[in-house]
Formats: sequence, structure tokens, C-alpha cells
Amino acid sequence: MPARSEFTTCPACGELRGETLLVAPASHPQRALTTAAALSTTEPQDLEPIRSRDDLLVPFVEACKPRAAWRLGPEVEKAGVFEDTRMPIPYEGERSVLRVLEELCAKHGWQPEREHEGAPIIALIRRGASVTLEPGGQLELSGAQSETAHQVHDELRDHMREIGPLSRAMGVRWLGVGFHPFARREDFTWVPKQRYGVMREYLPTRGALALDMMLRTSTVQVNLDYESEADAMRKMRVALALAPVTTAMFANSPWLEGRPHGGLTWRGRVWLDVDPDRTGLLPGLWKPQARFDDYVEWALDVPMFLFKRDGHKVVNTGQTFRSFWQSGFQGHRPNMEDWKTHLNTLFPEVRLKKTIEIRGADAQSTEMKCSLPALWAGLLYDGLALDEAEALVLGWTYDEINALRPHVWKDGLRTSFRGHPLAEVAERVVGIAEGGLRRRARLDAAGRDESVHLSRLRKLASEARTPADLLLDGIEREPDQGKAMLERSSLRWE
Repeated sequence: MPARSEFTTCPACGELRGETLLVAPASHPQRALTTAAALSTTEPQDLEPIRSRDDLLVPFVEACKPRAAWRLGPEVEKAGVFEDTRMPIPYEGERSVLRVLEELCAKHGWQPEREHEGAPIIALIRRGASVTLEPGGQLELSGAQSETAHQVHDELRDHMREIGPLSRAMGVRWLGVGFHPFARREDFTWVPKQRYGVMREYLPTRGALALDMMLRTSTVQVNLDYESEADAMRKMRVALALAPVTTAMFANSPWLEGRPHGGLTWRGRVWLDVDPDRTGLLPGLWKPQARFDDYVEWALDVPMFLFKRDGHKVVNTGQTFRSFWQSGFQGHRPNMEDWKTHLNTLFPEVRLKKTIEIRGADAQSTEMKCSLPALWAGLLYDGLALDEAEALVLGWTYDEINALRPHVWKDGLRTSFRGHPLAEVAERVVGIAEGGLRRRARLDAAGRDESVHLSRLRKLASEARTPADLLLDGIEREPDQGKAMLERSSLRWE
């Protein structure tokens, strides 16, 4: 690898620098700017052994991009249910998620992916986008890298149009909520992905609700870029401090097995009891001097699930990556592919990899599907907005923000924070993001900037309400509450 063990430190600011892509702000002194493509797990470089601690920094350093190359990477999950029974659709069969994948390949140019020759289809790829499956058959669109929230909107609309005809023929609805409103654990079939089998056995030893996370939750996430180590750490600190606000604003799972559970996001409740080793708010990154190495240090001590050789799993659950690196496992030594795989099995509320991934939100309705990408583009992709967001969270501590998490799943924006409802923070956050999006001035065909995608979120925040409150409004007056829950949860075909 061109950058192996060749990182140096800038004497002016202490940031890492190397021969891989590392871009700093224009004001940074004497920084050489170079360009390199991010490595994929299929490239020969990833099969190189890990020789030094600096190698563990490579994925993050190589991911740094100039501002002109910053994009939005949305990830949108949805659970499929049969309209007649309201039960989840299985992985395979006449009416199944596999049929949807096969239809996308046959009619829309998607290409199937398997873990090894002869293995089942577990994902599709097309022009920089992918369709993947969560353990309970939740269908996820990981969109192509978009320049604007408008493009995200269009891609999600087109995806629903592609899956619409077959889904309707099978009597399937896709749900835009964070937790399955009807099904129990035993109602699901498991997607035959090697990692999921390992997680199914291991994670329940770490958290009582881990299987619910795998089978019954759905989320919307967004991946955002950074230009340097300092920029990445700054964005991580802001996003971590606002993580409970994100969960509250996008709370959208008020039902559990056919009835209200008394809170607003059961998905938010589930994530409190999954695996304390690999979840949460990353206390080591809250210090102003945090570095990539602080994230690496945390990741090294998280137990692994598995690694792969020739496409087949080698299970080493419970062994930390630090132990694997130092001692190996059954004669195997770690390579860069193993490290990148491990980084993808970490589930903090904000995850660092080749992007910054915002992970705290429930899946959303058709009307709200672009709100999360738009919100965080506005906060992190405009310099003044990032300054304002950083000033907003200045002085917030890890302990007090972490203490919010057991409350926001139940009370949403009505949760008290420093003597005031969290809705006041949410209003300020939305306002900062709107300003950032207006200054970005990325217009759609109608001449509207990206803040148009925040209009519903702004109204909800001003009323201290969440998407879950909308789902619950008047539901007790419906003559058939189950049917009403289905109708309110379903995504439109557009």
C-alpha cells in the first residue's frame, strides 16, 4: 500500500498527513494535496497484512476529500408486509424479498451479489448504488453518491416505482416506520448472510433486545464526507452531541406487536440494549484534541464477529481486533479487508469509516424521507452552519447527553434538557440547517433550495411533536386500528 507507515504530523496543527489523499482547509500551511481512490474490499491492497499501527489509519486518511467532492450517501430501510396478514415477507418463496431482487435484476439493470460462488443473492449493485437486506428481510437502498437532497429524493422515488408493480402483485406493502408494528420475533425468516448467522448467536449474549434490532427495526441514515482529520473530528463531535436530538426529531415507531407501547420510538428503546461494546456515543471522541487514532483505539477493543477467507466465514466472536492483530486466530493473521469488515460491524450512534454516518433515526414516511439527509447536509456542509452548530453544543458533556438516551425514546422532543424541552434545541438545529441549505443554494427544477425538504420537520419541532405523534393522532377512534396502522405506516409508490 502506497501509504504504509509513511504518515507524518504537520508541525503547525498536529494533523496526520501522508501520501494518500489527505486534504486540509486552504488555510492549512504547507499541506501537499494528492488524490487517490478509496480502496474497496475486493482490491488486492486489502489482502495485504497489517504491518503497523499506521496501517489502521489508512481507511480514514484515504477517505479525506476536497469540498468540491463532498456528496450525500443515503441509506433507507423498509420492512415489507403482506397486506392481508400484516406479517413480514420471507427471504424466499413465491411472494418474497428474493423475488423483488430478481425482478430488479431482470427489468431494471441491477446486478446480483453473493458472498461466494453458489451462495444466495444477498445484495444488488447498479451505477454506484446498492440494494441490500437486513437480517429480517428489510430492504435497504444505499443510494448513489448524490450532490443534493433533491437528487436523493428523486432516487428514492424512482426506487419505489421500480419495486412497485411486483410488490402490488404480491400484495406487499413497504413500511416507513422504525419498528415493525405487528410482527413478533418468531414471525420472521432470516436472510442467509454469513455475518447475520454469527450475530444471531453472539449478540443476544450482549443485549436482551439484540434480535429485535436485527429483525424488527428499520432506519434512515446518511453518510457525509470530510476533508481532513480535524474536519472529521469536529463533525463527529457535533453529530454525537446532537445524537439524542436526532433520535427524538425522527422518532417514528410508536407501536409494538399491534398496539401502542407508550413511547415514540421503540427502535430507540431497542438500541439501548443491544451490545454496549459496539454502540453508544463514543466518549473518547468528545475531547477537542480527538484524532483518528482515538476511534481506532476504541475499535481495537471491540470484540469481532468473524472474518472471511475465500468468501467463507471464520468465526472468532469475542476476540477483540487488538487480540486478533497481536496473536492471530487459528493460524490466520489480519489483513486490511478484515479491519474494514470489523469497522462495519461497529454500531455507534455516529460511525466513522470512509464517511461520517448518522445512525440515530427511525425510518421515515414518504413525506419525510429526505429530511435526515437534508438536515445533516445543512449542518455539516456549510461552514457558517457548522460554526453555529458547534457553538450550540459547546459545553455539553458526554455524561449529560448520554443521560438523555433512556428518555428520548419515550418522550421525544418533550424530553427535558437543561430545564427546557428538547424541542427548543430541535428548532434551533433545524434553523441552522435551513440557513446552511439556503447558502448552499442547490436548486431543483422549480427553483427551490434543499431547505424545502425540512418543512415538515420544522413544523413538528415548533410543536414539540414527532412523526410518531402524527401516526398516533386519533388512532383510538379508528374502527379497525390494525388497518389504520398499516395505512399510516405504508410508503407511497409515487
